[in-house]
Amino acid sequence: MRLRPQTILLVDDEKDIIDLLEIYLKNEGYRLLRAGNGFEALEVLRKEEIDLIILDIMMPKMDGMEACIKIREQKNMPIIMLSAKSQDMDKILGLSTGADDYVTKPFNPLELVARIKSQLRRYTRLNVPRENKEEEIEVDDLFINTSTREVKVDGRDVKLTPREFAILELLARHRGKVWSIEKIYETVWGEAFFESDNTVMVHIRKIREKIEEQPRKPKFIKTVWGVGYKVD
Repeated sequence: MRLRPQTILLVDDEKDIIDLLEIYLKNEGYRLLRAGNGFEALEVLRKEEIDLIILDIMMPKMDGMEACIKIREQKNMPIIMLSAKSQDMDKILGLSTGADDYVTKPFNPLELVARIKSQLRRYTRLNVPRENKEEEIEVDDLFINTSTREVKVDGRDVKLTPREFAILELLARHRGKVWSIEKIYETVWGEAFFESDNTVMVHIRKIREKIEEQPRKPKFIKTVWGVGYKVD
């Protein structure tokens, strides 16, 4: 049983947007904290236990991209980025810094609330110890503990975002099986896949950068051209 309301950190220098989100999110029973830029967000994170972050990209002093990178050095809660930029490359860049979702402005507050609930459900589920499954997975010198969310490569600690961890666990747990981009997306995100969506490829690239000695010549996550990905 949850002893405290889930806490969401709203990081945006546009007061009108923060005020609007507070109306909808407080109505859902969330506890809300505010920050006007990346520096303020990092200060809040040092003092508070946060369950999810809504992070605007364009902010003074420290923008959302830089803040996301710094947050991911220590924390793995879901991060949803907000941006007025809607181009594919902007979305790819946002996801590459460690965000779990990317929402363009202007947005429908009810849709954002639904995305927040979805992210929190998955994060909570992924962080509950699973007693009926093996907690440790080893692939050569890659070590994964699904209970503690620990990943090591040759003894070196690797920090992955929740989505990156879920993808790596999926592939490593079914070693040798080829997973299509569509199946990976539908399994990890729990949503229908759109053919033009390159989110999975972005996440695979980020995982390789973290666990592979030579990301362009991967040892663990192999590409099966025209089919998908697998862990050998």
